[in-house]
Amino acid sequence: MTDSPATDRWDSLDFGPPAAGGDEPRESVVVDHAADGRVAVITLNRPHADNAITTEMGARLTEILEDIAVTPSIRVAVLTGAGDRAFSVGSDLRQRNAMTKEQWLRQRQDFDRTLYTLRQLRKPIIAAVNGIAYGGGSEIAQSTDFIIASDNATFGQPEAMIGLSAGGGSPVFLPRLLSPGRALQMLMTGDPITAQEAYRLGMVNELHAPGEVLDAAVRIATKIASNSPTAVQAVKRAVRLGDGEPIEQAIAVMMEAHWRSAVHPDRSEGIGAFNDGRDPSFRDADY
Repeated sequence: MTDSPATDRWDSLDFGPPAAGGDEPRESVVVDHAADGRVAVITLNRPHADNAITTEMGARLTEILEDIAVTPSIRVAVLTGAGDRAFSVGSDLRQRNAMTKEQWLRQRQDFDRTLYTLRQLRKPIIAAVNGIAYGGGSEIAQSTDFIIASDNATFGQPEAMIGLSAGGGSPVFLPRLLSPGRALQMLMTGDPITAQEAYRLGMVNELHAPGEVLDAAVRIATKIASNSPTAVQAVKRAVRLGDGEPIEQAIAVMMEAHWRSAVHPDRSEGIGAFNDGRDPSFRDADY
């Protein structure tokens, strides 16, 4: 039996399959709170595996997102990865290596639910990307409202390199975030792009030093949480539902959101606070 020839095929990805065995954290996804409980900080918590996502971890993330969706006091969420090496490298390929076709398809359905729950969240959610965001990890970041990244972050879709067509959203999101040609190059080659290029192309909102990314995202989340959550959720809905629609249809969606905010008590409170020179006291969203 001969040894397989050496290859440099995977060198550009800067990660490998998680090591076999080893201690798993007690919680694969951790939730903390900031801004007097108004900001939920969700941390993907398998740093030893570059926060690769197992079936169980995906189910836990879905559960957390569903809890946030129905907790009025939480106004904004921030999603990040534990450690300073990776946001997430997507699905745990060591776990997938031993799956039957049926097990893989079942996991795919579970992950689809996770991503759908993330995309449908009415509340703002920000990705704080620290380091590597590949495959499903990059797609999770793309599924949030916007991305704040470390200046050493990288974004990649290596699925085609392992025989898969990307299925977590990147064929839809990347052509909207980048040019269609640049998106296709990423999806077809599997080559990652740097944080600097992602920022230049508009995929990333802000760049920060690696140790400052989460703090920066929480500061933005705290500012958003100080605004009317009813208005913030309404404008998110207007942007999402109006995207790609004819202009007048998008305007109609926008005006429905506007009129709902115009008759809401937050409008009186906000204008009164402005005239009084004080901080407003906005209600938790009631829808």
